[in-house]
Amino acid sequence: MGRSWASAAGPSTGSTTAGWDHGWQANNSPDRLTRPLIRRDGELVETDWDTAMDAVAGRAKELLDERGPSSIAFYTTGQLFLEEYYTLGLIAHGGIGTNHVDGNTRLCTATAAAALKETFASDGQPGSYTDVDHADVIVLYGHNMAETQTVLWSRVLDRLAGPNPPQVICVDPRETPVARAATVHLAPWPGTNVMLMNALLHEIIGNGWVDRGYVDAHTVGFDELAKRVQDYPPEVAAEVCDVPVEQIREAARIIGQAQRLLSTVLQGFYQSHQATAAAVQVNNINVVRGMLGKPGCGILQMNGQPTAQNTREAGADGDLPAFRNWSNDSHIQDLARVWNVDPMDIPHYSPPTHIMQQLRYIEEGSIRFFYVTATNPAVSLPELTRIRSLLSQERLFLVVQDLFLTETAQLADVVLPAATWGEKTGTFTNVDRTVHLSEKAVDPPGEARPDLDIVIDFAHRLDLRDKDGAPLVKWSDPEGAFEGWKECSKGRPCDYSGLSYDKLRGRSGIQWPVTDEHPDGTEHIYVDGQFWAQPDYCESYGRDLVTGAPLDETEYRALNPTGRAVLKAAEYLPPHELIGVDFPFQLITGRTLYHFHTRTKTARAPQLQAAAPEVWVEMSASDAADRGWSEGDLLAVTTPRGRVEAKLRISGIRPGVLFLPFHYGYWDQPAGHEPDGHGRAANELTLTDWDPCSKQPIFKTAAANATRLAPGDGPAAAPTTTGSRPVAGDVPPTRGGAAAEAVEELATGGAR
Repeated sequence: MGRSWASAAGPSTGSTTAGWDHGWQANNSPDRLTRPLIRRDGELVETDWDTAMDAVAGRAKELLDERGPSSIAFYTTGQLFLEEYYTLGLIAHGGIGTNHVDGNTRLCTATAAAALKETFASDGQPGSYTDVDHADVIVLYGHNMAETQTVLWSRVLDRLAGPNPPQVICVDPRETPVARAATVHLAPWPGTNVMLMNALLHEIIGNGWVDRGYVDAHTVGFDELAKRVQDYPPEVAAEVCDVPVEQIREAARIIGQAQRLLSTVLQGFYQSHQATAAAVQVNNINVVRGMLGKPGCGILQMNGQPTAQNTREAGADGDLPAFRNWSNDSHIQDLARVWNVDPMDIPHYSPPTHIMQQLRYIEEGSIRFFYVTATNPAVSLPELTRIRSLLSQERLFLVVQDLFLTETAQLADVVLPAATWGEKTGTFTNVDRTVHLSEKAVDPPGEARPDLDIVIDFAHRLDLRDKDGAPLVKWSDPEGAFEGWKECSKGRPCDYSGLSYDKLRGRSGIQWPVTDEHPDGTEHIYVDGQFWAQPDYCESYGRDLVTGAPLDETEYRALNPTGRAVLKAAEYLPPHELIGVDFPFQLITGRTLYHFHTRTKTARAPQLQAAAPEVWVEMSASDAADRGWSEGDLLAVTTPRGRVEAKLRISGIRPGVLFLPFHYGYWDQPAGHEPDGHGRAANELTLTDWDPCSKQPIFKTAAANATRLAPGDGPAAAPTTTGSRPVAGDVPPTRGGAAAEAVEELATGGAR
């Protein structure tokens, strides 16, 4: 994904520190895009802004006249500012009138939003980072916090090193730094998370570790949940998940007897089979235990990017701005009032089109204009052979707005050079609802422009207007956009109306909602069982966890007339792609400490690139021994979709599972945007499949095989103190210099 600006997140956000000390190196990289590019005779050549923007707006106008709004699609990111997301959502939904809007947050946090909507009928995190300081039990479900939110992990390490340390439970098939610090480490077979969660709930409910007063007063659905999990005793889960039954019982006991429980969730659940169903069961545990709305008691359905929360709030991921309900006509009318457009001009005839469905429409030819901002789908989406084919279609007009000539930008018809953090002003919001102001410090290089300026220019060239004939976009700078957003969010769950740029200056952030009633923000929501789930107010009526079919208003009112939390049960279903003789391993993909997304910035920081310079594949010691393979052997990893070559790291991963980091594409390789002789990108192997509720692609249940191509000439160049730590003690440390060691120290708590 395009522009990693993780360093802008700062210590209070908990975002990754990959790039924390090194962001300036990438920002000042000599290969930054500084002038627009346009395709002429098959080649991208430099041009001026007017020529580039006339080409973009001109093609959009042609398609609007010829084929209508549904021929145009937008795919954005989790790395812009709120003001840019909101303006883009206004242009797409209120101006052009397309339903085809999504963000690459579909790949990382779509399930977070979906799970919160299922339980609480609205997005918005029930937890606060301050809960880390008070919890006596912290459970991390598929969340390698030590490598994905290292600043937040340092806060956990402080608790572990101090008086009254919390007990930690880790659910992860790899032996990550979190697993090594855990009281109990559950390493389930990939694709079995719902089975494991139901077993935990079976024990919690069966042993009476339930706050019945809270459940009776503030929830619906408990009886159905209790009945469903009766079918999932720990003995059954132990067999299906391949986890010792004693560990399941011990984890359930710790969770069930916690006085202050904090649960966090990330990609190990979100990118897996039955993603939403599994994440909802995490919510269920905290709700039945009454662990919400007070210090140390919360849920953080985590984000994977520094501004992913804003994408969801502001409507750039397809949702309506400020958590309005697509299926509620009064919400459409209210948004139309704010934008001064006709309600029928806002598409709400069907759910927003997620990126995987957009790709189908591109494949079929109904989408002909694809505007990609700050993301790199030619590396980050599944089944890359298909993705390259779709993005290279002659009939598709591809616009890419980014910092560098990424693999996706190399396929574009027009490339627009954008400014990054520190080169523009805007606000961004943490996963725990803390809003920050990031102000411009330096000018962008060459002719690069802030994303907000570019999309406003696009709107003006399309001559988008409101129903009175005035320009649709009524602001020209970030603060004006923020004031517009405040009006849009007023009275909604993510209420920013009490904020201003001046109020945010000089502070470490303020948690929304910020209103006249709560002028200094709100540390905890859902206090005393007060939810945003009332039928007339809620963001979503929910979905069927198996089919993804949406509930309608009548069904929701019958289920939850007074707006309580919904305890939604889920049955376990086997993954769609199972291992067999030809493909005996389960392949999972994921992050490493030193890189962010597709390395467009972190690989341009020499220390970080030196710490993790090349792709590797992880295998358990027993699986390697069975085959007579050794650390550093060159393997070919294959699935029915493709092939990747990588050196072997024998790590603490559970048997039967292979791990590939997903960061490594081709922009720094001779071919530029595709394999040159052998695959390097993990997504050459992943499958075109997605969760029925969140529509999040499934990156962690591909059936795979591995064969040895050559004996190793040395160990794999994989980090040695992270989740990829070798089991052999004779592998020399892989580090990227003193600065990278400091990042490593933070992630591991000093472990060497």
